[in-house]
Amino acid sequence: MNKTETLEPLLTALCGAPPPSQLAGHLAALAQEVRVSRGGSAPLDHRRDLFVYIAQGSTKLVASASAGREQIVAFHFAGDIVSVPAHSLHSYSLNALEPTHLLIFPASEMHAAIAGNPAVLTGLLQRVLTALHRCRDKAVGLGRKNAGERVASFLVGMAERIGHAEGGEITLDLPMSRRDIADSLGLTIETVSRQFSEMRSAGWLRTQGRAHVRLLQPATLAAHAGHVELRSP
Repeated sequence: MNKTETLEPLLTALCGAPPPSQLAGHLAALAQEVRVSRGGSAPLDHRRDLFVYIAQGSTKLVASASAGREQIVAFHFAGDIVSVPAHSLHSYSLNALEPTHLLIFPASEMHAAIAGNPAVLTGLLQRVLTALHRCRDKAVGLGRKNAGERVASFLVGMAERIGHAEGGEITLDLPMSRRDIADSLGLTIETVSRQFSEMRSAGWLRTQGRAHVRLLQPATLAAHAGHVELRSP
C-alpha cells in the first residue's frame, strides 16, 4: 500500500467522502512514512509543529521536563491524528505501544495543503477540538478526582474509543501497561492495580491477563467516574 492509499481512510473520515485525488497526492508527498516497533519512538523533527496520522497500531504522547520528569499526555489509536508541538517549555516524544505505522506531516505545510478544502479543514478542526476536550477532562481528573474516579474515567474513555459492545457489556484490549496507565493518571502502579482489584471485587469488570478487560457494568463505572449528570432543560 502506498502513502496515498494509506491516507485515504483519514481523508474520507475528515470530509465524509472520498477525497480529491489531487489533495491526497499532495499530502502523500508531504508525509514521512515510518514504522515503529513496540517500545520505539517515532523520528520527529523537534524544531517544528507536526501532525502524525496513526495508520495502524497505538502510541503514547510523552512530555519531558527537567530532571528526567515525564508525563504521558495522551494515548492514541489507529485512525487518530496527533498534534505534536515543537520543543518549547517541554519536549515531546511519540512512543509506540505496539508495532505502529505512521505518516508524519509538518503542520504548517499540511495547513496550507488543506486550506482550499473546507470539508477536510473542518474535519481536522473537529479532531483538534475533541483532543482539547479530552485534555481538559484529564486536567480536571488530575486536579480534583480521587484514584477510583480517575481509573473509572480512564476506562470509560477507553470504552468510547476502542471498546467493543457485546450486549450490555464492553470489551477492551488495552495496549498500554498498568505503569503507563498510572503515569498517565498521576498515580502509582500499586494504586492502579488496587483500583482494578476493587472494581473486580465489586463486579464492575473482569480482567484476563494484562490487556483484556471486560466492563460488566459500564453505567456504574461511568457514574463512579465523577462526571456531571446531564439534565434536560
